[in-house]
Amino acid sequence: MNNKAYILLAEGFEVIEALATIDVMQRGGVECIRVAIGNELNVSSSHGIVECRADILLSDADLSDGAALILPGGNPGYINLGNNEQVRAWVARYYNEGRVVAAICGAPTVVALSGVARGSRITCHSSVREQISDYNVVGGNVVEEDNLITGAGAGVSVEFALAVVARLVDEQTLARIKKGMEVA
Repeated sequence: MNNKAYILLAEGFEVIEALATIDVMQRGGVECIRVAIGNELNVSSSHGIVECRADILLSDADLSDGAALILPGGNPGYINLGNNEQVRAWVARYYNEGRVVAAICGAPTVVALSGVARGSRITCHSSVREQISDYNVVGGNVVEEDNLITGAGAGVSVEFALAVVARLVDEQTLARIKKGMEVA
């Protein structure tokens, strides 16, 4: 089972969405590679709370061996992701090849800009709903449809991360993660 995931970090990423996901992936033994989409490995969060050091720059990366591509939101993080041609190309490739694409908060707009999954059921932050009118925005915390996983926002970060990791690990590992995190 391929359990390598790439998480794309843009300037202005949402701390909780990125770090909770990275933490849950590590608890499950998933190799979670932090990819900076800019020119520096150090990437600042949306409120300047945290600076995260990425493992690699997107411009130097080959993401073709991953099972999942994860897009945290945050403002202007999701905008910076969507403005990057390489990001949009990788999202389209992952989705079209049936690999997991996971986007939370404002990041489902990046899925839309990538031209994939039109008409799919999704959730997103309320502030971006009108930007993704080609989708069936059903609301809720986390929505899974085929290989697309979307989350509403920072408040559901752990639930979102668990939905992603569930696609990458076996049931026993998922149960262990949940027990260790005191998640029912």
